Amino acid sequence: MDVFSDKASIRDYVLGRKRQGERAGCVLTMGFLHDGHMGLVAEAAKRTDFVCTSIFVNPTQFGEAADLAGYPTDIEGDLAKFEAAGVSAVFLPTPEIMYPGGPDTIVDVPSLSGILQGKVRPGHFQGVSTVVTKLFNILQPDVTVFGEKDYQQLALIRRMVADLDMPIRVVGLPIVREADGLAMSSRNVRLTPEDRAAAVVLSQSLDRAEAHEGDPLTVEEFRALVRETISREPRADIRAIDIRDAATLAPCYGRLAKPAVILLSVRFGDVLLIDNRVIGPGKEAL
Repeated sequence: MDVFSDKASIRDYVLGRKRQGERAGCVLTMGFLHDGHMGLVAEAAKRTDFVCTSIFVNPTQFGEAADLAGYPTDIEGDLAKFEAAGVSAVFLPTPEIMYPGGPDTIVDVPSLSGILQGKVRPGHFQGVSTVVTKLFNILQPDVTVFGEKDYQQLALIRRMVADLDMPIRVVGLPIVREADGLAMSSRNVRLTPEDRAAAVVLSQSLDRAEAHEGDPLTVEEFRALVRETISREPRADIRAIDIRDAATLAPCYGRLAKPAVILLSVRFGDVLLIDNRVIGPGKEAL
């Protein structure tokens, strides 16, 4: 496995292999890898001839300096996991390499960056779309794989790729969960033992909603059911419970006539966690 820190070298590596007729896959990460990340790598490997990954904690998508400073890292461990998974090359840049002279140009998808999580975390999705565009330009993938846990992020990237005519297939992979149902996340390590135990209420609330998806409940009734479940946990600080059209993220109302996604944003201590679940008729076709 090759590790590159400069843009030109990894771009030359990828293009050299593509000239030989190979298809390139990529998985973009901020490191501190868990099984969810490795599932993305395995899926990319199934669909392409070789996989390149990145490890970059992108400063422009963090609204709070403390959140950026506290983001966990384990570069040595991450590289060992990537090598064991058969990754061909890893891009490991610094902020100075990614943003020489500082960030200036911004890529934005206004219809998706300013809603839902974008309201909770202003500027976050502009940072995401900009750095993903830069990494796509550097790594030149044919296929990229993202997890569905960041549901809004996946929708935004798909829209951005389509609107900018990027020749990249964007694949979404279902959420990978811990044995107790908590969605895997690099942020989970920052939870106190008490908050970690409390955080399972997120998946429990989604399980409860899914159990009622065949009932004639309205969107507001589903939201109330989820809120009531999470509110039983005193350590949970609800920031947002949204129910949107699963395909477009447009608002939906009344009884569910097509798939809808429940999007949760809940803080435990100083850690903001997200989770989601698609419910409703026709969800299997998504």
